[in-house]
Amino acid sequence: MTGALPGERGNMGTVLALLLGFFILWLFCKLLKLSIKIFWKLFVNALIGAAILLVINFFGSVIGLSLTITFFRALIVGVLGIPGVLLIIAIQYLL
Repeated sequence: MTGALPGERGNMGTVLALLLGFFILWLFCKLLKLSIKIFWKLFVNALIGAAILLVINFFGSVIGLSLTITFFRALIVGVLGIPGVLLIIAIQYLL
């Protein structure tokens, strides 16, 4: 599964994977009795990370760069920011 290219409709599988990831994150926080504040911080960071990955896929298609958007990648980018993006790109092209 790859990110949507310009002119394509979004991939419903990506949306479902993100929703499943958010549910797993919520369940994890509940099981560990973490505060709702921590959950929302991780949730917002993951949303920001997903948005950054979508923008990268949109503009990266010009140079042939396409990143698969998953919950964990979105969370990595949301938490780490630009270094997270570079980490994901490096891992994708090294593996």
